[in-house]
Amino acid sequence: MSSKKQDDPLDLTLNEEAILHTLIFRERYGLEIMNAIAEASKGKKTIGFSSLYPTLRKLEKRGFVTSRWGDETPEETTGARRRYYKITGNGLQAVENKQQFLATLQHLQPSC
Repeated sequence: MSSKKQDDPLDLTLNEEAILHTLIFRERYGLEIMNAIAEASKGKKTIGFSSLYPTLRKLEKRGFVTSRWGDETPEETTGARRRYYKITGNGLQAVENKQQFLATLQHLQPSC
């Protein structure tokens, strides 16, 4: 797969797009992302750890998110360090391009 195709925002999956949307206004760690998606969909759309983290790694590889380890000590959380994810300028542009594409499709007039 070429990198141009790989970075095509129109190739965003629903999970990728949902994750990026949760990161638009603030960075979040994995459980926060999962909870935000479930809350926004009133529980109709959920994402589990087994698909969340591979998707986040893929988005990071594509340059759409960055990540960092949290500063809290493991004792402050559940015994594991949190990894925080943040949308990049490229990620925000990908979301905007996808939304613009879908909006344009909605307004196309049928050809006669």
